[in-house]
Amino acid sequence: MREQSPYVAPNSTVVSVSGDQAARVLRNTYMLLGMALAFSAACGWFAMNSGIGFINPILTIVVYFGLLIFTNVMRNSAAGILGVFGITGWLGFTTGPIISAYAAVQGGMELVTLALASTAVVFVALSAVALVTRKDFSFLGQFLMVGIIVAFLGGLAAYFFNLPTLSLAVSGAFVLLSSMLILWQTSAIIHGGETNYIMATVTLFVSIYNLFMSLLHLFTALSGDD
Repeated sequence: MREQSPYVAPNSTVVSVSGDQAARVLRNTYMLLGMALAFSAACGWFAMNSGIGFINPILTIVVYFGLLIFTNVMRNSAAGILGVFGITGWLGFTTGPIISAYAAVQGGMELVTLALASTAVVFVALSAVALVTRKDFSFLGQFLMVGIIVAFLGGLAAYFFNLPTLSLAVSGAFVLLSSMLILWQTSAIIHGGETNYIMATVTLFVSIYNLFMSLLHLFTALSGDD
């Protein structure tokens, strides 16, 4: 019932930007993120209502990274925006069958709602911390890069070798890493470390996505239904 999802590793360089430019990047990022979340939800709803079965995790990852590479290459053009919707739509579509599986068990939709609400609260709270305190969280970059790679490999090992305990540990790590990545990316925008709103949107979306999926896995395990 649990499919581990890929991450975007942090990769930005601090540059000198004006306050107006940082505000514009932040505004464009949130606008695109809102549309991407809505599109992803629509794709997930379509998959659920169309009776789409589980999609192979390897296929999910391969297509995801293909779209990520395309978006990164085209990040300075309008095609990069199409890449954002490709990534978010694909992840939403592949998540639809997983949500359907949760909904099929007693109390499943309550767990989905709880995970969704918790994700929203964490995102808003951490974004507010970065925006209000204006603390520079760039020091988290190297730790996040290493942590994401290790957690991702751990997730693959848990899936292929069917290790439930490791899977739970990986989910816990993803919750922490996702939260830190939201702080890091928001801080990078307001301090000039990220000037491309397309890539900032992808990083924040994937952080939100992984935070939601990891919380859902943990809540389900704690309820005894996983």
